[in-house]
Amino acid sequence: MAIHIKKGDMVEIISGDHKGATGKVLRVIPKDNRVIVQGHNLVKKHVRPSQKNPQGGRITVEQPIHISNVLPVSSKTSKGVRVRYKTEKDGAKKRVGVDGTEIGVVKKAKS
Repeated sequence: MAIHIKKGDMVEIISGDHKGATGKVLRVIPKDNRVIVQGHNLVKKHVRPSQKNPQGGRITVEQPIHISNVLPVSSKTSKGVRVRYKTEKDGAKKRVGVDGTEIGVVKKAKS
């Protein structure tokens, strides 16, 4: 599956419990086709006492979401938009939404 999401992108969740919510991508896991979105798909994790967490107890962590369940947010409409790729004449490859908004650079032009 093509990775159309990059770390730092604003994305909209299009299915599941958090459908319609937006958030920033903290991490992309290409091996599993998953992304971690800030503040969404939270679960409680039980941890033992350690130097980092001397009390132990329960902490809240974000769990991965499948990449097919998120879309990059268009700056024009503030909604999720499908991605296409466009190669410029100078050789730069860019991600472009189907509504025509530029989402980001994939590969810079050789200088």
